Amino acid sequence: MSMHRLFAEQLRCATDAAGRVQLVKLGKLVSAAYEASDRDRQRMTEARAKTHGQVEEDLLRTREFLDTIVDNIPIAVFAKCAKDSRYILLNRAGEDYYGLPREQMLGRTPEEVFPADVARIVNEQDRRVVASGMPMFLEEHLLEVGVKGHDRVINSRKMLITDAAGEPQYLVGVIEDVTERITTQERISHLAHHDALTDLPNRSAFNAALSERLERAQEASTSFAVLSLDLDRFKEVNDVFGHPVGDMLMRAAAGRLAEESDGGFVARIGGDEFMILMPDDVCREEVLALGERLVEAIGNELEVDDYLPHVGLSVGIAIYPDDGVDAVTLLANADSALYRAKREGRGRVCFFESAMDRELRDRRLLLHDLRQAVEQNQLLVYFQPQARMDGEIIGFEALVRWNHPTRGFVPPDQFIPLAEENGLIIQIGEWVLREACREAASWPRPLQVAVNLSPVQFQAGDLERSIHQILLETGLAPTRLEVEITEGVLIGDFTRALTLLRRLKALGIRIAMDDFGTGYSSLSYLQSFPFDKIKIDRSFISDLEERPQSAEIVRAVLSLAHALKIPVVAEGVETEAQRVFLAREACEEMQGYLIGRPEPIERYLDLIGVTVEQRLSA
Repeated sequence: MSMHRLFAEQLRCATDAAGRVQLVKLGKLVSAAYEASDRDRQRMTEARAKTHGQVEEDLLRTREFLDTIVDNIPIAVFAKCAKDSRYILLNRAGEDYYGLPREQMLGRTPEEVFPADVARIVNEQDRRVVASGMPMFLEEHLLEVGVKGHDRVINSRKMLITDAAGEPQYLVGVIEDVTERITTQERISHLAHHDALTDLPNRSAFNAALSERLERAQEASTSFAVLSLDLDRFKEVNDVFGHPVGDMLMRAAAGRLAEESDGGFVARIGGDEFMILMPDDVCREEVLALGERLVEAIGNELEVDDYLPHVGLSVGIAIYPDDGVDAVTLLANADSALYRAKREGRGRVCFFESAMDRELRDRRLLLHDLRQAVEQNQLLVYFQPQARMDGEIIGFEALVRWNHPTRGFVPPDQFIPLAEENGLIIQIGEWVLREACREAASWPRPLQVAVNLSPVQFQAGDLERSIHQILLETGLAPTRLEVEITEGVLIGDFTRALTLLRRLKALGIRIAMDDFGTGYSSLSYLQSFPFDKIKIDRSFISDLEERPQSAEIVRAVLSLAHALKIPVVAEGVETEAQRVFLAREACEEMQGYLIGRPEPIERYLDLIGVTVEQRLSA
């Protein structure tokens, strides 16, 4: 409302009915209007002051927030005056990076803060950015001279900020110390190509080195040697002394191989296996001398933490291009030579020969035929009787046999190791177990049936569930089944194998230790697990009459078993003289040609209580 209209309204209100103006009343109205106006102005003034204060407070909070953010950024942030490189801002990470509190840096130039050599480099970088107006980027830059120690790796960014007129105003930069990250990446890369235990190159690194060597040798028409090496008896040492000692021994052996390899590329490719890639144009005599020196170096006792476990070394050698022109052939032939060296007595050096190639091809063909035999159900189960010393038959051992269509009967010691190497033994073992249980369940006489289990079966699959299922399917009482294991079952994951054996025993199945006396650790296993039976290896029984030492070993085993109250079965009993000796020494049971050979069960129908007529009508 305008002042004129306001006064007219006040005048109207102060005029009475006669048209006279009441001055007192008019004065009061005017005074009230001024007072109201003054109050409105006061409220507006207070409102303006409050709004200004709120804005100032908001700006302060925003500035504090930004300062907090910058100060807590986990990489160094700084700002300088563009004219003289004087520091005007530094966050907490910057203090850590430079190793100086910001109070000692703010307001100062690089010359006033850093050593002369560092300040010179910093100033040169600043001048370059100011002169060019272009940002400076340094990725994974190695600081040869640094403010926080030497040899640090950094990522840095530095850029120029100008004012409204385009004049240089500030230099803003960030510095990220990536030394630990780069070190970690290098460590991960190293681990990807090196063996964690020995720090030697691993299989992947060896394959890459071999590919490069092949390419170089093909271009330059040179030759080179590949050595395949395997530690002898390492598993036995590992089992006797334990894995910590085995690990120390492996590291010591790796160190010796690296020291004695004449600059060769030494790699651990797994377990106790190593490979060495020799330099170009090394003659056969030099490679042979190297192999023999390595055998001697490893064959000498390695002192490991007050233990002197004795291992040996076998070496197989293949030469490029004579023994192969590609990686697969070279490695296969070096392994073939190694296989020959181990088979001929270990601790040897063998070159690859064409005869080995034929042998290798024959093994591959035999493996192919074995797979086919398994698929086509061509394997057989034979049974060999077991008896008390007086001749009473108490059970049979089920043994797998293979009648090859063209080769005839293949000895088990040829195809069983082959099946174990390639995992076929799992399928074969389960089939033998099922056939043996099915057959034994049909016998009128409740004789026992013994089945061998391979270490491979313990390492793969759910063996306990498989055996339990077979017993349910065939109807054979668990107490009539006896599984025979060698100490190879317990080598490796001893705890897992022991747990599995205890579960089988809890089902009522009997557990026998086969080939007792041929390994290093059978005695410790007897202490760890309550075996139901011990089987003395046939090698001791066959020498009873010729070697007094064998007789003493058999007596010692029998004495130990009697003290532990464990029955003993003597394997390989072929003569009456052997039986008499064992009976005199109180051996409980026997198995061998004297009692009966492994035969189809039809040859032993009378022993299982079945007539021929019953068998034919079954």
